[in-house]
Amino acid sequence: MEVIITHELQTIITIKGRLDTVCAPNFETAIAPVILGEMKDVVIDCTELDYISSSGLRQFLILQKTANTKQGKLTIKEMKEEIKEIFDMTGFTVLFNFE
Repeated sequence: MEVIITHELQTIITIKGRLDTVCAPNFETAIAPVILGEMKDVVIDCTELDYISSSGLRQFLILQKTANTKQGKLTIKEMKEEIKEIFDMTGFTVLFNFE
């Protein structure tokens, strides 16, 4: 898994590969500066996200809860249909904004 964080008008977190139990701690470390910052407008770009496990879902949930606490906005974009189905099955779809 590769995580790329860019800061333009908004913070963009790009995830490439699998966000599974093995990679979740690395993802958590990578997003720590985003969570500790102001976190106003954050976009998670899932164009190249190939798989997500429950550990990965937990990391998305942490980002969403942090955004809510800081009156920020978290948007998930370009999610593949098979990964979106995991969000649907777990009931997470209603917790997030998707583009």
